[in-house]
Amino acid sequence: MSPSEVENRVDEGKLGMDNALRVNPLDLKDHYERQLKQLQQAYGEAMLELRASKKIQSMLEEDK
Repeated sequence: MSPSEVENRVDEGKLGMDNALRVNPLDLKDHYERQLKQLQQAYGEAMLELRASKKIQSMLEEDK
């Protein structure tokens, strides 16, 4: 590996470490909590749609 490649890797590593230090753990926690709530809401809606679909299907089969 050439010296310039080593320098580039060191610079990239420093930038990565700087970015990691800038992240506020509370902000990250809030972000993940919001994302979790959105996913839970989407899951709940999907389950309601599935139940409604099954109910309609069973009602249609009863009419036959």
